[in-house]
Amino acid sequence: MNRKEFFRSGLATLGVFSIIPAHVMGGNKNLAPSDQLTKAVIGVGGMGQRHIVYPGARLTAICDVDANHLKTSLAKCPEGTKAYHDYRELLLDPGIDIVHIATPPHWHGIMSVDAAKAGKDVWCEKPMTRTIGEGIRVKEAIARHGRVFRLNTWFRFADTFYGMGTTVEPIKKLVQSGLLGWPLKVTVNAATGFNWKFFWVGKTSLNIQPVPAELDYNMWLGPAPFKPYNPHRVHGTFRGYWDYDGGGLGDMGQHYLDPIQYFLGKDNTSPVRVDIDAPQQHPDAAGTWKRIELTYEDGCKIILDGENKDLNVPYIEGPKGKLYPGFHSDIPNLEKKLAAFPDPEPQVIDFSESVKTRQKFALNEENGFRSCTLVNMAIIAIRLGRSLQFDPVKLEFIGDHAANLLINQPMRAPWNI
Repeated sequence: MNRKEFFRSGLATLGVFSIIPAHVMGGNKNLAPSDQLTKAVIGVGGMGQRHIVYPGARLTAICDVDANHLKTSLAKCPEGTKAYHDYRELLLDPGIDIVHIATPPHWHGIMSVDAAKAGKDVWCEKPMTRTIGEGIRVKEAIARHGRVFRLNTWFRFADTFYGMGTTVEPIKKLVQSGLLGWPLKVTVNAATGFNWKFFWVGKTSLNIQPVPAELDYNMWLGPAPFKPYNPHRVHGTFRGYWDYDGGGLGDMGQHYLDPIQYFLGKDNTSPVRVDIDAPQQHPDAAGTWKRIELTYEDGCKIILDGENKDLNVPYIEGPKGKLYPGFHSDIPNLEKKLAAFPDPEPQVIDFSESVKTRQKFALNEENGFRSCTLVNMAIIAIRLGRSLQFDPVKLEFIGDHAANLLINQPMRAPWNI
């Protein structure tokens, strides 16, 4: 239904939807001029509302399991925008080129795979997937169906990188130059503006409350294990529960770690070890942590300093030099020396062009999977409370059955990926 029909009907008030398949409505093969792409947004409660409009694509449909979210978002949408309760009905619409997935992370994998099967290109919010296994399935589906994928974190190719006072490109150039030496140690803490959002923690004693009429809670849960409804489980605060996300680490990890993976040249591999210092975690509610170390086979390390124990350490430290926040270094005449080295290879950073030309986007299903694996490796170690060894080729933990069970976590029937 379009926006006018939605508000005229009693459905906006009642929070009830009749799901009308797109092909019954006649589809829409000519929604825009041939040079303009069309898109749909799944999940319009928070982040999804921010992406109703962006350059290069015209919105034609939105989807949410909360009637209030749909009502609020339709008021901001172009005339004629369709509203769906079930994303699978939205995927039947032949007039949609791009599907933007802005749901909680426990839906990212399934929806990305289903969108690829339906012939849609995918723009997905971070983290790419909630588990390593789901990320593997997304990679496979995008390749099998010839789709274009973008992960929505952008610091590897745009914007000032937190407290570094520069984009990532000069950092990449410095690392490639060899002026810092090798291997490198990267320390992430508040000195460079990194905020792990430790307020995204779950509650350990939630009382059961009635599900509000506007919310299809069963559909919101989807593949996640059934847990009785409490408002703290859903919408903004879902990040505090392992079933749906991974606390502040799940929420912000790829923003911070993907650029590091890029400038270290690790887009095709993963660490071989993760060490953690964290209190024992609740089986349902995500908690905080003190320190995480991710070590690569060549000795490079990424240190996540959750305690902000030492705010004076360099952001990047190598055997020949150091780089501090604000792009300050102990290397004399750094700017002049860097000028003699080549710039990093150009990246495709316009998603619309990527879709039209079928070129891989700068942050795609392959390198996005690897940076998401950094996050998911750390989350698994924190949940189990121990250090882990990892095989970056086989994509499995070495000699730890419990850790490997968390790579491919079971889904609630009838959902699967």
